[in-house]
Amino acid sequence: MKMNLPNKLTLLRCAMVPFFMVFAALTRFGTPEFSRVYSLIAGVIFALASITDLLDGKIARKYHLETDFGKFADPLADKMLTTAAFIYMVVDGVCSPIVLALTLFREFAVAGIRMVAASKSRVIAANMWGKVKTVLQMSTILIYYTLTAIASGSDAMAVSLITQVLCWAVAVVTVISGVIYIKDNIEAIK
Repeated sequence: MKMNLPNKLTLLRCAMVPFFMVFAALTRFGTPEFSRVYSLIAGVIFALASITDLLDGKIARKYHLETDFGKFADPLADKMLTTAAFIYMVVDGVCSPIVLALTLFREFAVAGIRMVAASKSRVIAANMWGKVKTVLQMSTILIYYTLTAIASGSDAMAVSLITQVLCWAVAVVTVISGVIYIKDNIEAIK
């Protein structure tokens, strides 16, 4: 299969995930070893990866380069990136494990529907609610890494509170998007 530019951008996003994870792990927010520099680097890598998500979709739609691979790989790349970030935010104590669990439950349910549909030669693309969920997740993560990179040590409680509120908003939208996705696509797997 020849790879078009949107698919290459999606693969680039996948390749950026391990680099993001290294710097997210080194950040250690809320500990004496906290590093603003690593937080900034993690945030920049995440921002660049997020930009590839924006670009691959725009290019694919504008130039009619949408492929089944892209419909599968684009949401997978998003999930890899955002799930890694939320895991580190849980480790940093700024995101509830419940938020992460709800996110993972939704992603497993959607992936299950997509796998069954694929076994019937059907490809189900992301819906608008899934895109809203992804934008909110990515925005929350970017806000967190931006705040940790610029905040002083005395701002840790404010950063934590802002991030926790945003994470719960992500949880609500994630559940709503999952319910809508399942409702809209349950017929495709029967």
